[in-house]
Amino acid sequence: MKIAFRLLIFFVAAFAIPFSSEGQQDSARLSYSIDNAQIKRLKLFESDDILEITLKFDISYLRRKKPDTEDLNAVISYFSEGADTISENIKVRARGNFRKNYCDFPPISLNFKKNDSIDGEFSGADKLKLVTYCKRGMQNEIFKEYLVYRLYNILTDQSFRVRLLKITFINSAKIDDKPLTEYGFVIEPVSSLEQRIKSEEIKNVYLTQKNVVPEIMNRMAIFNYMVGNTDWSVPIRHNAMLMTLPGSEIVTQAIVVPFDFDFSGIVNTDYSAPFEGLGIESTQERRYLGVCMSEDDYAKALAEFREHEQDFYNTINEFPWLPPREKKEMILFLKGFYSLLDKRNTIISLLMKDCLTF
Repeated sequence: MKIAFRLLIFFVAAFAIPFSSEGQQDSARLSYSIDNAQIKRLKLFESDDILEITLKFDISYLRRKKPDTEDLNAVISYFSEGADTISENIKVRARGNFRKNYCDFPPISLNFKKNDSIDGEFSGADKLKLVTYCKRGMQNEIFKEYLVYRLYNILTDQSFRVRLLKITFINSAKIDDKPLTEYGFVIEPVSSLEQRIKSEEIKNVYLTQKNVVPEIMNRMAIFNYMVGNTDWSVPIRHNAMLMTLPGSEIVTQAIVVPFDFDFSGIVNTDYSAPFEGLGIESTQERRYLGVCMSEDDYAKALAEFREHEQDFYNTINEFPWLPPREKKEMILFLKGFYSLLDKRNTIISLLMKDCLTF
């Protein structure tokens, strides 16, 4: 089932043809529906410091049933600067596709009360995606996926911010269970991203890579190539969210924002695999899935990556929670990409060989 689903995604991504002008609605007018009461300033993503929290709920039920349509009662506690420990009643539920079924502990969403007046780190939050440990012993993969988000933040503000958490899980169903402490990270809500970049998520309008601003599409596709990620598709919005141009209510061209990097070679989870039919056998090999562009356009896009090479290395090296060996492996993976940025620009011929035509 997993292979069939991912193979379907690849064929849709590679061969999807834009609808005709009558069917595509690429000039459709969107109505803004952001509730100002729900997008108060989020303190949570204004710091890169690790935040320690406690989550108490029926962990036994979550692990057994992995309910993605049922909310579980939970209590979140944390210490907020300038305040005593804050405790809030929230809801949690399982989420995700592959990880929900594969992991011992699935990714979860944290659902807060709307318009909560508590002035803490989570003030203004409604629903947050929490990425936490999949199986015991896979903590480093969490750190590495978190860092991939941070690397993309270096390139553009049109990206999801993340916040690292140290989480103590308490099982309310088994009082005798010892608390379990693991690391995870929360992802900026779409409503916060919309407000921050003055844009809006595009829904119910069929778009392909051809409908994305070329500079933005090239950046996203090359970034995924750099980190060894083939687990994305624009037409079916698989790990790629489309948004309007800043301040626009008309869908003329789109912005693309990537997410979910656990299948990338640089993260290298034990379950990651490239799409069938790509001609590569592991995520340690790269395959470019972007739309074909001219040599000049690729050279222009790659200049941005040249400029930030050392910034990428510094972000990884300065991250205190990942062991040195894992940092070295991440940097070596990136250097495999940068080695192609030689005087002959070998990488351009590779991108033009792999790129998708419409």
